[in-house]
Order: sequence, then structure tokens, then C-alpha cells
Amino acid sequence: MEYGQYSKRKPWRKNLYENSEYEDNYTDPSFLQDLKTNQNLQTYTFSEAFFGASRVSLQISIVTAFLIVFHYLYTDGVSPQNILGKAVCGTIVGYFVYSVRNLRFAHVIEDSKTAVAVLVFGYIFSPLLHTLTDSVSTDTIFSMTFLVLALHLIFFDYGVSAAIVSKAISLNAAIFGAICLASRLSSSFHAFVLLEVAAVYFALGPILVARVFNLPLVLAAVASCCYFLLQISMTIFWTYSAALVFVNLLCPLLFVRLQRHKNNIHGPWDEAIVNDCNSNSS
Repeated sequence: MEYGQYSKRKPWRKNLYENSEYEDNYTDPSFLQDLKTNQNLQTYTFSEAFFGASRVSLQISIVTAFLIVFHYLYTDGVSPQNILGKAVCGTIVGYFVYSVRNLRFAHVIEDSKTAVAVLVFGYIFSPLLHTLTDSVSTDTIFSMTFLVLALHLIFFDYGVSAAIVSKAISLNAAIFGAICLASRLSSSFHAFVLLEVAAVYFALGPILVARVFNLPLVLAAVASCCYFLLQISMTIFWTYSAALVFVNLLCPLLFVRLQRHKNNIHGPWDEAIVNDCNSNSS
């Protein structure tokens, strides 16, 4: 009796409103005929993965360079006037490199006004920022700086569209770290110089790097950091070197080796996509 009832059912069709005689969890044998694996799969070579990881290594080097500047200001190894002069010169050179194709005198004047305004307001507010976290212990400041700079590296835009990328969080974390470190310096002018260097490295630098990024630039940044770290601490130098080896060699190698294990499946269970071809043609 039950068999005869099921045998008289209409053939199953991939249409929700025509299968009222079937159970809700019924699966027809033809359901998996449209199964596809690794559709539109893109594989990468080791050189491509190495080049992509170099963006991360460059940003790690920029953060390291900023911490080197803080060390020299903190220990009075270099005068703040010297560092500020080099930062201003580097900013001017970078501006002309970035604007060489669309350089206009009117644009130079407007950008110069903006730069002067940033310098003036930074100098005015530097005494306030210098004493902002005086009540916090130095160990807490250094730990907090490490955490926010790690957040800066995590949320930084490396040229890959991903949900985790956030330019606002990355920039704000870096500036907050600079403000924390500025409170440990000996004077408000030292704090002003460090904050201006942070603005150059973390606000203006990524704009220029996105246009002129290449491997010689990465090598120059790494070589400069290694040179100064060797004079500061061998422990920090080896830590920095180990981080670069992990990011630029081990991670690309693992990524390329694990590509063969990708197994993405696509089929009729995927989310439906509305096709507007008919409406556009009409």
C-alpha cells in the first residue's frame, strides 16, 4: 500500500513548489550531477607568494624603523632636530616622487599649506600629548605599544581585498602607539618629533609605497634596519631576522605546498544569483 503510494508520485524536479509529495529532506540521485570542485581555482608559484609576503616584511621593517627612531630619541643618541630635518627632507623627496606625473604648482601650494598646518598644530599640542600618559607605568606603556603595533600590522592594507583589512584601525593603532611612546621621552619637542615621524611612516608612507613598491625597496629597508639593530641589540636583531625569515620564506613555502590540498565544492546548494540578462536586453 505504501509502496504504491510512493510509486505514483510525480518525478522530482529541482523546483521548490513542485515537490509537495516528497519529504523536506529528500535528495534525488541527480542532485549531485552539478557538483564541481575547485572551480576558478588560482594557484600561485613560490616567487609570487614570496613577492606578496614582501609587502608584510616591508611594513614590519617600517615599524622597526619607527622603533629605532624612538630608541635614539629615548637615549638621546641623536638630536631631535637632526631627526626632524631628515624626516622633512624625506617627506619632500617622497612627495615629488609620488606627484612627478601630475605635478602642479597650485597643488604644491595647497599641500604645503596642509603640511605647515599639521606641523604647527602638532607642535602646539605636543606638550599635552607628552604628558597624556604620565600616570601610566613605563612597562605598561611598552606592552600596550607592542599590542597596538601588532594590531597595525594585522589590519594593514597589503593590497589584498579581505574582510580583516581596515585602514582606519591600522592607522589609529599606529598613532596611538606613537602617543604612548612619546610620553616616555624627555621633552615635548622630542614628543613632537616622534609624532611627526609617525605621521610620515604610517600616514604618508603607505600612499607612496603602494605606488613604488618593489623588491629593491624591501631590501633597502631590511638592510637599514639590520644595520641599526646591530648597533642597538643583537637579541633584537636576531628576533627581527627570525620574523622576516618566517614571513618571507616559511609562510610562502607552506602556502605553495598546501595549495594541492584545496578542495572547494560548488553545487546546487550554493546561494542563488539573480541573472539580469533578460531585463537588460529588454
